[in-house]
Amino acid sequence: MKLKEIVEKLGLKVRTKSGRLDGDVQRGYVSDLLSDVLANAAQGDLWITLQTHQNIAAVAGMKGLSGIILINSREPEEGTIRKADEESIPVMVSALSAFELAGRLYSLGITGIGNAAKGI
Repeated sequence: MKLKEIVEKLGLKVRTKSGRLDGDVQRGYVSDLLSDVLANAAQGDLWITLQTHQNIAAVAGMKGLSGIILINSREPEEGTIRKADEESIPVMVSALSAFELAGRLYSLGITGIGNAAKGI
């Protein structure tokens, strides 16, 4: 599914100016630990977190993530927006909790299981 479709269907607020909303989302990943995301997230994942500092953009860029969604209406710091724009990583905001947001993504067909594990 295209990130732009997810933004529209879930009413996410995009906080970065660099697009990349036309990218494909492969699966979802929820974590607030940067080391966990570095170790376990995969390229193309859409990351759900409550972290707002600029290191999230650096991690997302290193892992090739499709984007970052901040939960509970948390707003990214200014440095985060700058770093995300440099890395071409979309940062979005949702009023939903991580649990609710993950459930809605799942209902759209975004799972936490890679295509190989699904037999695709």
